[in-house]
Amino acid sequence: MRFLHTMVRISDIDQSLDFYCNKLGLEEVRRHVVEAGRYTLIFLRAPGDSSGAEIELTYNWDPEVYGGGRNFGHLAFEVDNIYEACERLQKGGVTINRPPRDGRMAFVRSPDNISIELLQKGEPLPAQEPWASMPNTGSW
Repeated sequence: MRFLHTMVRISDIDQSLDFYCNKLGLEEVRRHVVEAGRYTLIFLRAPGDSSGAEIELTYNWDPEVYGGGRNFGHLAFEVDNIYEACERLQKGGVTINRPPRDGRMAFVRSPDNISIELLQKGEPLPAQEPWASMPNTGSW
């Protein structure tokens, strides 16, 4: 058995690709437009990840309201430097819902309210400001 992908529904392709690719750093690897079913599938992968694991973004052409997001659970990504990753996201306008106070873990949300966990690769980094004293924002 081999893990293939996790699917999350999105409401705006451009907004979602801006978040997942431009801000989070994933790469689009393929796209399927299914006119008969009125949906588009976009598959993303972390750069350099040879495991084959992907995220499938599903865009239904007919508008739907997607609530919650937390009931999905979350997506988790390992990062080389959690502080640099959070700073890059924050500069891109992304709210850091759970800052990396411990140098190990942070949470943000996608434009469709999907919870994204960022985990420091290897051992936690030493506590660093402004993250160490930053409070949580919203839910994560």
